[in-house]
Amino acid sequence: MMDDNIRIAITGGQGRMGRSLILAAQQKHMNLGGVLVKPGSSVIGRDVGELIGSYKFNIKISDNLYSIIDDFDLLIDFTNTQATMKYLDICLKYKKPMVIGTTGFNQTEQDLINRVSQEIAIVLSANFSIGMNIVLKLLEKTAKVIGSNSDIEIIEKHHSRKIDAPSGTALVMGKTIANVMNLDFDKHKVCKREGIIGERKKQSIGLSTVRAGDIIGEHTAIFASIGEIIEINHKVSSRMNFAIGAIKAAEWLKYKKYGLFDMCDVLNLSCL
Repeated sequence: MMDDNIRIAITGGQGRMGRSLILAAQQKHMNLGGVLVKPGSSVIGRDVGELIGSYKFNIKISDNLYSIIDDFDLLIDFTNTQATMKYLDICLKYKKPMVIGTTGFNQTEQDLINRVSQEIAIVLSANFSIGMNIVLKLLEKTAKVIGSNSDIEIIEKHHSRKIDAPSGTALVMGKTIANVMNLDFDKHKVCKREGIIGERKKQSIGLSTVRAGDIIGEHTAIFASIGEIIEINHKVSSRMNFAIGAIKAAEWLKYKKYGLFDMCDVLNLSCL
């Protein structure tokens, strides 16, 4: 068990999510031990406060996790799969827990995270929004009652710079619905429709992607039956929503020695 005054380090500090995490840590009075940016960045060696237009933190921005390894107890990582795998290896070596918000892992990478979680504590979530995790519980309830009698579609919208599709959150939504309906999600998901595709297959789960402008994140699940449509929608207007959720996860994780958790665990939503 860690000391209550947990020190966190944040990766991707120069990005939009990274800056939001720094702000959230500041607002929640968390002890910030270090901030990482990409190698070669022009801000390396400068004060962390410059990233958010704030007062001096007296913490220098780094591009090397080893250089700050003694300055933090837990790592919050919202970067990319390649970087996350590198950080995962280092955190395993030094027994540092992780909060991971990176999406787009392949099965091999996911299996590695599962194995590492047997030795360190990890919160892994495609979406750290408290509201979205409540939506997932609503999807479970809805799918249980009307899923088998509905045509199900998931529509996700994000900014033009997002590199993976469908979004990690959309996939989690689809898997959540499929699990309730005892379906193999990979066999029933439909991510592409073009040309003459024929009638819709029963129990298929459609996923549609929009990449445009600066949309932070919007997800809609549609349950359509004869004469009736239910839409469950979640829209994010600020990345601070995700950042505050990640900080909450870090505070919760400090009491765990090992294991793989998600935001439903952090928020104790299993009781709903």
